Amino acid sequence: MFNIDSSEFLLVALVALVVIGPKDLPKAMRVVGYWVGRARAVGRQFRAGFDEMVREAELEEMEKKWKAENERIMREHPMIPPPPPEPASGEHAPAQIEHTPTDASLAPPHGAPAHEDHPPVMVEQPRVVPGAPDVPPAADSKAAS
Repeated sequence: MFNIDSSEFLLVALVALVVIGPKDLPKAMRVVGYWVGRARAVGRQFRAGFDEMVREAELEEMEKKWKAENERIMREHPMIPPPPPEPASGEHAPAQIEHTPTDASLAPPHGAPAHEDHPPVMVEQPRVVPGAPDVPPAADSKAAS
């Protein structure tokens, strides 16, 4: 990184030993290591933020290209609904039946009250759970109490 040869590094280590002294040299090396680590962490964080900005810019550019290409394709090939299927030879097309409710179909079933102020009661059907043991409803209510 700094192009330091081993002889240059040895010279720097000897000067540090003479200037700082053998007693305080380990403490000085720890402080230098701490600050080098902090500098590397800041550099990694800066690099990660810069890479993220570049990635977002590239993504926006690609989205613009995709949108323009999609619009071009949609102009060239407009959506046309498919024609209805033709019946096979010898077959007749089924008649379209529309169901319109009559007064009789709106009437309550036989035996039910015909009062408008009392809506029909909805009865919940039991659910079947695969793998569950078969328990009759009466036994289920007794077990719950």
